Amino acid sequence: MPAARVRRRRPAALVALSLTLALVSAAGAARARAAPYSITDDRGVRVSFERAPERIVTLLPSLTETVCALGACATLVGTDRFSDWPESVSELPKLGGFEDVQVERLYALEPDAVLVATSTRVIDRLESLGLTVVALEPRSLADARRAVGVLGEVLERSGEATALLDRIDARVRAAAERVPPAWRGARVYFEVSESPHAAGESSFIGELLGLLGLDNVVPASLGPFPKLNPEFVVRSDPDLILAARRNAERMEARPGWDEIGALSRGHVCGFEERAHDVLVRPGPRLGEAAEVLADCLASLPPRGGAER
Repeated sequence: MPAARVRRRRPAALVALSLTLALVSAAGAARARAAPYSITDDRGVRVSFERAPERIVTLLPSLTETVCALGACATLVGTDRFSDWPESVSELPKLGGFEDVQVERLYALEPDAVLVATSTRVIDRLESLGLTVVALEPRSLADARRAVGVLGEVLERSGEATALLDRIDARVRAAAERVPPAWRGARVYFEVSESPHAAGESSFIGELLGLLGLDNVVPASLGPFPKLNPEFVVRSDPDLILAARRNAERMEARPGWDEIGALSRGHVCGFEERAHDVLVRPGPRLGEAAEVLADCLASLPPRGGAER
């Protein structure tokens, strides 16, 4: 008959020791995950967390988009009324805008963190209610990169933040390579709103245009998003005009603007609302914004070509 298998028993003391070590290791790992941490927001305020927030309200579209791009969309319980990407956030409670945040509704959502712009007027009120507030307001590309990094820390997803920034950089570089040589060095006017408010050289939009080889007619000395005298644009006579389509279509009717050569030559990119949103939000879609601009430049009549 075959020899019976002998099952060696581990000494009871050794089993107990193994179980103890396993429990200690697990407890240590749990403590490491739950260790308090803090970040510094754009106010210079140090904000502390016991653990990664699981219920978040965002009051700025670029911050909403960044949370989702970092894989934490499920933590969102409410947003501002303008947040509409990705599509899933459209179903969340909308809590107003910059001037009319619905504080009572927001408080009732019991958020672990509220992400706002530094210019949001209700910051003091939110903090007086005991809410944890992180204020971030990207104006330059460096600001936008920092916001991604800070939110990566807040969400304990720093690895995802680094990967996201790498993807953005790669898309911007690829878009820059597609800009037609004839358009490199062109003088550009980017209109943010019909006021007209423009994207200046020092804004994230202006810096993105610079990475694509374009020159901004609005100098950094005027600030990131200055309100311009319309005559300034006429005198600047840009080679290229970029704006929301609804505004671009009415530009020639503005007093004196029919003298701007870019309008008569068709050197205008009028963007549909969705594409314009991508361009004016300093968040995870900056790479896509660069691609939108490169596509537009590739579709234009040649620089210096015949008038319409």
